[in-house]
Amino acid sequence: MWSRLCALLLSLVLGIHSVPVGQTDQPVLCAEAAILICADSGEVLYEKNADRELPIASITKIMTAVIALEYAAENELTVTFTKEMIAEGSSLYLEVGDVLTIPELVKGLMAVSGNDAANAIAFGIDGSQEAFARRMNDKAQQLGMSHTHFVTPSGLDDERHYSSAADMAALSAYAMANERFAAIVSRKQCTVSYVRPEGKTQICVNHNRLLTLCEGCIGIKTGYTRKAGRTLTSCVERNGVRLIAVTLNDSDDWNDHLKLYDYGFAQLQNVTLLSAQKTFLMPVVGGTKDQITLIPETDVIAALLPQSQKRVTYTLFLPHFLYAAVPEGKCVGEICFFLHQKKIASARLFTAEAVAYQE
Repeated sequence: MWSRLCALLLSLVLGIHSVPVGQTDQPVLCAEAAILICADSGEVLYEKNADRELPIASITKIMTAVIALEYAAENELTVTFTKEMIAEGSSLYLEVGDVLTIPELVKGLMAVSGNDAANAIAFGIDGSQEAFARRMNDKAQQLGMSHTHFVTPSGLDDERHYSSAADMAALSAYAMANERFAAIVSRKQCTVSYVRPEGKTQICVNHNRLLTLCEGCIGIKTGYTRKAGRTLTSCVERNGVRLIAVTLNDSDDWNDHLKLYDYGFAQLQNVTLLSAQKTFLMPVVGGTKDQITLIPETDVIAALLPQSQKRVTYTLFLPHFLYAAVPEGKCVGEICFFLHQKKIASARLFTAEAVAYQE
């Protein structure tokens, strides 16, 4: 029977040793609104007008894609493209009568920002843009996006269609936790396969230049309309740490995102949460010893902001006791580390010696 045995501040119990990675001044951006967050913890590293409600253009499609993939995971659905799905602006160039699955539409939606693919998803799932927009807003509410209202699945301009940099960062973090979504947006190009015409495929080149420009970039979406200006949300992973940046109405977004990531990763410190030399004791029943020593499989290191380090907690996931005989080197549980209730690291715990059965 597994149980949570303890959750204590690491700074008080295990001790934290940190090594600064670097430090730079806050970047000066062209964006009207911007934010940089840690994807795992949600901690804010930089913000500028982060809650300002602004038009967001095609980064809207992140929500459309998330809903579509979650729907497709539970429902098999093909969509036949019709005249009512035709859209202005960027396009996958779907033709009336084309038939595609939802996941294939998502590929075109995210790579080439197909407004027709967005409409096909909306009509295919809910029968209309209006009904799908209600689904989008329900999802936004679930995610705590309090400065957001969706009207279209594509992000074409509408006075009632808006979000904020902070809300889009939260949505981006949620989306990147979906493995199918993350796989799609990390590709520099993809192939969309049609159900009909049978055998038809289409190569789509991703519009996100950061996949090439920025070390460790793994997504996610560009946007532009005349009213919204250039909008961009991106995700970069280095040494196991994911940061997410969002800029709205930014005439120099590629460079601004590069600046944000240089700044953000410089703020992080490599923190040893747990040394491999640390030992734990747990009871043994029916053995030649009443206790057995446990050791971690390795050092546990995480990259954290200085102000986050004292907020890290840990929990030991172990049985209440072990029955003899217990061999050396047996994995009996793990230790998990949390920041703001989100798991950020873990290590398995092994027996350091054997305990024989008491005859």
